[in-house]
Amino acid sequence: MIPIYPANSLSAAPLQGNVTLSGLSNPPPLSLYIHIPWCVRKCPYCDFNSHEAKQEIPEAAYVDALIQDLEQATPLIWGRKIHSVFFGGGTPSLFSGESIDRILSHVRMLTPLEYGAEITLEANPGTVDTAHFQAYRDAGINRVSLGIQSFDDRYLKALGRIHDTAQAQAAAALAIETFERVNLDVMYALPEQTLEDALSDAKMACALNPAHLSFYHLTLEPNTPFHRTPPSLPDDDTSATMQEEIEQYLAQQGYVNYETSAFSKPGMQCKHNLNYWTFGDYLGIGAGAHSKLSFHDKLIRQARHKHPKRYMEFVPQGKAVDQEWVIEQEALGFEFMMNTLRLHDGFATDLFQQRTGLPLISIEKSLADAIQQGLVTHQSSRIAPTLKGRRFLNNLLEIFLDD
Repeated sequence: MIPIYPANSLSAAPLQGNVTLSGLSNPPPLSLYIHIPWCVRKCPYCDFNSHEAKQEIPEAAYVDALIQDLEQATPLIWGRKIHSVFFGGGTPSLFSGESIDRILSHVRMLTPLEYGAEITLEANPGTVDTAHFQAYRDAGINRVSLGIQSFDDRYLKALGRIHDTAQAQAAAALAIETFERVNLDVMYALPEQTLEDALSDAKMACALNPAHLSFYHLTLEPNTPFHRTPPSLPDDDTSATMQEEIEQYLAQQGYVNYETSAFSKPGMQCKHNLNYWTFGDYLGIGAGAHSKLSFHDKLIRQARHKHPKRYMEFVPQGKAVDQEWVIEQEALGFEFMMNTLRLHDGFATDLFQQRTGLPLISIEKSLADAIQQGLVTHQSSRIAPTLKGRRFLNNLLEIFLDD
C-alpha cells in the first residue's frame, strides 16, 4: 500500500525501508497539465473527473483559482523549464480564448516556458467554430486534440456525444486548416459496431490527413453508466481483428504506431504524452489534477481536490493539494515500466536509472521472466516490448509488479 502524507509535507516523507536510490543527478523534463473539469454532457463511458455544466460555468473564478494554484506550486518546480502544456478535461473548449490567453500569460510570467513549446487544447466538435479556433491560436495554442470518437451518427448517439457526423467532419477540417498539429481521437469496439464500420471510421479519419491519430478500444470503466448497464459490444476476437486491421490500414497511410493507441506522421508525435510515457515529470493544476515530481532523493505524487467547487474553496487557503505521497521504492520499477512499455520502441536502458534513481539490476528477475515469455526484447542498450508483449500488455506489466 502506498502511504498518503498530508499536503505540504515533502520534508516529512522520507523513503521507507532499505534505501538504495542512487539519487537523481538531473530532474527529467517537466510538463504542465491544466484541467478544465466541465462538459456539456457526461458521456456514459467516461470515468474522467468531469462535471456536467448544468448551470453557468464560473469561468472567471476558476481561471483565478488556476493562476493562484500555479503561483503556490512554483516553489516545487523553481527554475525548471516547462517543455509542454496540455489543457485537458472535461471540455476545455467550453472556455473562451480570452480565458486561455490569461492562463497562458501567467504560465509565461511564472515559469520559464520553453520557446516553441507544444501547447495542446482538447476540444469537442460540438463546441468550436472558426472564431474559437482563431482565438485559441492567438492565445498561444499550437496543437488541438479533437474528441471525434466516431464519424457515424449511430455510434455517436450510442456514446452519448453531443456532436454528429457533419460537425465532426467540419470541426476536424477547420482544426487542420488552423493548426499545423492536430490529433483526432477515435474509438473502436463500440456498441454493436461491425468490423466494416470500424474500418470506415479509420478511412474517414485518414482522409482528413491530420498529423496525429489516437485509436482507443472502448473499455467499460468502473463507476460509469456503461459499467453499470453494459451495452452489447463486439466479442474479443472481433475487437482484436478491428485493432489489427486499423493498425495495418493506418500504416499504409503513412502513420507510425509509436505507442499503444497513438499514430503519427513522422516527427509529429505528441511531445506532452511522450513525456508521460518516458516517466518524465508533470505538474497538474486544476480540479482533480495529478502531479508527478522528482527530487534528488525521492519522487512524489500529488492529487488536487476533485470537485470544482471544493477546489476553488481550498485554493485561496493554500490547500489545493488534497493528497500527497512519496512513490515507494518498491513501486518505482513497475511505475516506470507501466509507462515506457507502451512505447513500441521501448526505452534506452540508461533511462531507467536516470528516471528512477535505481539500477536496472533491481528489475533483473522480472525482466528475465518477460524475455523468457517472449514479451520483451533486450538488445544492446534498448528494452522494448515484442508484438506479443504489446498485444498482452497487462500480462506483461503484471510480471513487474513482483519487483
